[in-house]
This record gives sequence, C-alpha cells and structure tokens, in this order.
Amino acid sequence: MAVAPPSYCFVAFPPRAKDGLVVFGKNSARPRDEVQEVVYFSAADHEPESKVECTYISIDQVPRTHAIVLSRPAWLWGAEMGANEHGVCIANEAINAREPAAETEALLGMDLVRNGHTGLDIPVESWTTSRESSFHKTRI
Repeated sequence: MAVAPPSYCFVAFPPRAKDGLVVFGKNSARPRDEVQEVVYFSAADHEPESKVECTYISIDQVPRTHAIVLSRPAWLWGAEMGANEHGVCIANEAINAREPAAETEALLGMDLVRNGHTGLDIPVESWTTSRESSFHKTRI
C-alpha cells in the first residue's frame, strides 16, 4: 500500500497574526502538475429532496448552503480546504489506513471537506460556527 505524502495545516492566532486576524492555511501534497483552483460559490437555497453531485456519487442536498471559498483540484467536486461566510475553515488531511479501500465509488476525503455524509450537513457550506462543525465532524 502506498504511503501518502505529508500535508500540513496551520492556524495563527493573534498576537502572532497581525491586526487581530486569524490565519488558516494548508499545503497540498497533490501532484505538482495538477491544476488547483480557488473558487467561490454564493449562498443558495435548495429544493427539498434535491441531490448534489459529488465527485463520484450523488447525495441528499441540505436546504441552505452558505457562501464559500474553496481551494481544490480542478477535476473534482470536493476541496483541499475552504472557508465559509461565517469564518468556519476546514481542510483535508491525508491518512494512511491499515485496511485497503473498498472498490466501490464513494465520497472522497476532499468531498467531506465540502460535504458531510449520512444526512448530516455540508460542512463549509452549512456550518455557522467552529463548535457546530466540531460536533458534526465527530459524527461523520
């Protein structure tokens, strides 16, 4: 089994960050020739029982999503990292599993940055506080 290269997240809080700001960042361990986009999606209301098309599968859409900025490989739906209009930030980290992945199509780790599964919420798109995001991430 191949070992994923390291990727790291960081957060700088005042007084280390200037002007009372919080700085959030992440390096990417993606292939160097893979196109990375920084994209913005406006807040939106969604029809009941609508679906959202993720990288490989479709799942239930939440009723409302917040405005988000994402950094992502151009070819997929998910993201390396993102932040919403409420300042909730989240990032993808590679892990090395002991068990091989299933051979079925599923959500990617980067889809989980933008999305939650099993009827939860869409993290960056629908969480309004870091406390709320922590609660839902532990349920995923």
